[in-house]
Amino acid sequence: MAALIEIDGLTKRFGSFTAVDHVSFTVERGEVLGFLGPNGAGKSTTMRMLAGFMTPSAGTARICGHDVQSDSLAARKSLGFLPEGAPTYPEMTVLAFLQFVGRIRGFSGRELASRVDHAVAITSLAGVRLQPVETLSKGFKRRVGLAQALLHDPEVLILDEPTDGLDPNQKHEVRNLIADMRAEKAIVISTHILEEVDAVCTRAIVIANGRIVADATPKELEQRAPSGKLDDVFRELTLPKVA
Repeated sequence: MAALIEIDGLTKRFGSFTAVDHVSFTVERGEVLGFLGPNGAGKSTTMRMLAGFMTPSAGTARICGHDVQSDSLAARKSLGFLPEGAPTYPEMTVLAFLQFVGRIRGFSGRELASRVDHAVAITSLAGVRLQPVETLSKGFKRRVGLAQALLHDPEVLILDEPTDGLDPNQKHEVRNLIADMRAEKAIVISTHILEEVDAVCTRAIVIANGRIVADATPKELEQRAPSGKLDDVFRELTLPKVA
């Protein structure tokens, strides 16, 4: 069976600066890939290209076999994307925003209502569903973003810092939700929280200066350090080397 996510030689240049440098990897159904790296390493740029929101300078990205550039609509039907920042249209209530997203996805009537209700329930948004998005805390805004990404039950999820701004209980809920969905999907999570990798990821890629420097299971990465701690491995892989 073909991988649900296929990235081959993905590159992004901004003038003379190369933000992402020939990145290649695949993600199978049932995998939760932790995409790790320091700030400015190229994580978000890679995810935006994979989601079709940024055009690569070179290379290709496919979702469920569909090229995200040449077959964009088909690729996005199979994709749920949680980008950095808050959802758009902050003046809308949570319910109105999710209904708007659902209609864009092609749902109407009872199916639209059912999908919105389900997304609200699994992201614990019922208590704020009638509030404008702009009035919500950072954590609730992230959960609204997660709800819109899950609304159409996509096979592929790309989640950029999904637990950013959440309190410990909310983080636990989101991690459990990801674990429950894992078997049927390919999931990529960009994070700088190493405990999140241990908690939910079956595999981890570390990127530094736009290049992949490690691709292994969390346990395999931990074994690279004498201390057996993932943060020590991360530090060793991403800190600039002193000549």
